[in-house]
Amino acid sequence: MRKKLLLGLVGLVLLAATAVVVVIGPRNLIGMARYDSRHQGKLVVGDRAPDVELTTTDGTHVRLLDHLGAKPTVLIFGSFT
Repeated sequence: MRKKLLLGLVGLVLLAATAVVVVIGPRNLIGMARYDSRHQGKLVVGDRAPDVELTTTDGTHVRLLDHLGAKPTVLIFGSFT
């Protein structure tokens, strides 16, 4: 009797999980899980930019702080697809 009840409960849980994936979609579930694990940053207007290292299209590495100060620095992020 217990075995049948447990098997029925597992079946209901799997059915509910399948319904959630079908209705919401697996891509959205992963996105929601990733979004919930993020936290708000502590930067405010006027703070100095944090140092980051970027890779250019030819494979060289460029540090942001090496280019700040003398001239305005513009970062452009785009998609070419």
